[in-house]
Amino acid sequence: MSNIISNFIWKYAERCGAQIIQFVVQIILARLLLPSDYGIIGLITVFISISLVFAQSGLGQALVQRKEIDKEEFSTVFYFSMVFSIIIYIILFMCAPLISSFYDEPVLTSVVRVLGITVIIGAVNSVQQAYVQKTMQFKRFFWSTLGGTLVSAVVGIYMAYMGFGVWALVGHQLANQIVNTLILWFTVKWRPMLIFSVSKAKQLFSYGWKLLCSSLIDTIYNNIYSLIIGKFYSSADLGYYNRGKQFPMLIIQNINTAIDSVLFPVMAEAQDEKQRLKSMVRRSIVTSTFFIFPAMAGLAAIAKPLTVILLTEKWLPAVPFIWFCCFTYAFWPVHTANLQAIKALGRSDIFLRLEIVKKLIGVAVLVITIPFGLYTMVWGQCLTTLTSSFINAFPNKRLLGYSYSEQFKDIFPSLALSILILVVTLPIQLLDLNNWVTMIIQILLGVAIYLGMAKILKIECLDYVINTIKKLKQ
Repeated sequence: MSNIISNFIWKYAERCGAQIIQFVVQIILARLLLPSDYGIIGLITVFISISLVFAQSGLGQALVQRKEIDKEEFSTVFYFSMVFSIIIYIILFMCAPLISSFYDEPVLTSVVRVLGITVIIGAVNSVQQAYVQKTMQFKRFFWSTLGGTLVSAVVGIYMAYMGFGVWALVGHQLANQIVNTLILWFTVKWRPMLIFSVSKAKQLFSYGWKLLCSSLIDTIYNNIYSLIIGKFYSSADLGYYNRGKQFPMLIIQNINTAIDSVLFPVMAEAQDEKQRLKSMVRRSIVTSTFFIFPAMAGLAAIAKPLTVILLTEKWLPAVPFIWFCCFTYAFWPVHTANLQAIKALGRSDIFLRLEIVKKLIGVAVLVITIPFGLYTMVWGQCLTTLTSSFINAFPNKRLLGYSYSEQFKDIFPSLALSILILVVTLPIQLLDLNNWVTMIIQILLGVAIYLGMAKILKIECLDYVINTIKKLKQ
């Protein structure tokens, strides 16, 4: 357990370090660039993301899931991913003019072709990440991510300051991927051998293809809103939408990525011990929601003054999207824990079926809400998030004996206190105080209410967190 906590801390430190730097960089870039610049990048996000899913092909997750693995299998996946990613990039390169024509944005042709290089880099990085996850060397992620984030920050800010516009965002993303991958290449001892096993590729792909399809469905669905907003609304509207996701993402990615990376290999090792696996899922859900729920509620409460302070008033149209995204992302750790257990058990078939069902429901809701405007579309996205929580939890009723009532009981204390935070702190904005004063009062009051009530009600997770911190200090 101490090894799990240690790796979680390293992974969390990696995400925190990267996100803090990225947060500062994004504030500077948002002040230097226009919402339409962000909108242009948002237009091609879906195409780059889909290409990355194909390039990574689900085989990295297959490497982590297998209990016994050797260098031959890692090398096989490496060469397969490299060849496949090059093919995908060539297709993306050739389709760039069509994407540009679809959005009627001439600059997209060159942007797609340059940013598409991240597809090849991502294929290499996916195998490196699988090796680090499998061998539980999460300290390596910390240094590679930190290096990539710092270098890309310098590149992005310099290009924005020099007036490169949208190319500053391209340079920022490209530099991050290149430096991250290079640092892992020189710090992780693994190197591909001149070996390729067709039989082992087939074995890995029998598990990985279902995750590939699941990731593909999930990626298309998660980016379909950007696709539609970019097509039917202005690039500035898309910029506000994507900027609205920035603040919630800053919080959720730190915790959720750490849980995702550390929990999966540990669960995979415990796949034959159902009771132990259930205990891991419960602890993950209880602990993550204890932090995520109040963080999302608090962020929703301070969204307006925070936006004005950090991004200036030109970004105020992004505030409603912050509210929507806070609700949507609050449930991500619950999704992650349930889905990781299913993957760890080797049931990628169930994982795929869940993705198909969820996305069919989501697309149906999207189609119904499109005629009613942008905000109604995003409200529909919130609805599908709640529905997905029930769908993701359903298989674990049978696989682990973890029922709906148990899951609701586990998250209810944190959920109830988080709603209380929102109800008490949001009306403070009606006092029409200075933005800084308003935000500070809201934060201090929210923290005091949450921790104070958690102590008074003797919520178990608070004691667990305190005891864990004390053990780590010993």
